[in-house]
Amino acid sequence: MITIFSSNHRLHHGTELKDGSLKPSFENPQRADTVLARVKSEGLGDVISEQRFDRSNYVPAHSERYVTFLENAWQEWVATGKTHDALPLVWPVRDLAIDKEPGFIDGKLGFYAMDAGAPITQGTWEAVRSSADVALTGMERVIEGELGAFALCRPPGHHAAREYMGGYCYLNNAAIAAERCLRRGAKRVAILDVDFHHGNGTQNIFYDRNDVFFASIHGDPSVSYPYFSGFADEKGVGIGEGFNANYPLPRGTQWDTFSVALADSLKRVQAHQPDFLIISLGVDTFEHDPISHFRLTSENFIQMGEAIAEVGIPTLFVMEGGYMVDEIGINAVNTLQGYDSKIF
Repeated sequence: MITIFSSNHRLHHGTELKDGSLKPSFENPQRADTVLARVKSEGLGDVISEQRFDRSNYVPAHSERYVTFLENAWQEWVATGKTHDALPLVWPVRDLAIDKEPGFIDGKLGFYAMDAGAPITQGTWEAVRSSADVALTGMERVIEGELGAFALCRPPGHHAAREYMGGYCYLNNAAIAAERCLRRGAKRVAILDVDFHHGNGTQNIFYDRNDVFFASIHGDPSVSYPYFSGFADEKGVGIGEGFNANYPLPRGTQWDTFSVALADSLKRVQAHQPDFLIISLGVDTFEHDPISHFRLTSENFIQMGEAIAEVGIPTLFVMEGGYMVDEIGINAVNTLQGYDSKIF
């Protein structure tokens, strides 16, 4: 399986507001570098650099003004005399104005953020657009005939919605790849998110659509981030009703429970009859992940890859979460090897 990787990911690493204090983000450069090292040591396949894509490829999944904000946020921040990481000051919740973009950067940061876990740093935009380009490059290879490809994206993307960032995510790499498929002639696409945290951003982007089926298996949002999305009764709206499926699972979920949700979600993927499948591959479902509470083992990730391969749809794997850095490479590559073992 081919892997697409960009060293530009190392341009981004900031602080997050977590547990009442500022601390270095769990989402750090070592994550992607560890996965890359495992890809190479296991001989998974060729590793190539990303192709450069025009910013117009990001807008179908997002909005022009949101992409413009990401491009310019750091420059607007330092223009105020600040040089530390940019984090939101205030959020437009409940009865506050939620559709009018503020003119000042302090307001913009809150307007376009769901939390204080997506800092803007000097290198953020270059890292973010390179991550999206990694996904687009991988999607192009699958469209051109590869049965599977691995977009080793960092920063991740599945919490990024049409007009907000959060949860370490800025541009939604999986959604951008799906839009690329459709613009290149695909009739239907499916996205399956197996990250521990609900893919709220991907759901937001496609919630009223019937050309993209989205399913997410994740921790019960009543007790797990992102808390405000991912419930089982969220099934889509308008023509999108029935094209969104959530599988919230309890604390301590092991493979016997997770695999049932996986089988059902893949059955629904097949029923959608997509031309392409995109997997938002988070491995923070691992039993020792420091910020999650599922109990999957490294062996289970092989089984996950095998199950995904059984549906027989050309597949792009897009890297999302996973924060037990010592094992992230093992678990991500186990998934890919499981997939390859059934395809080839």
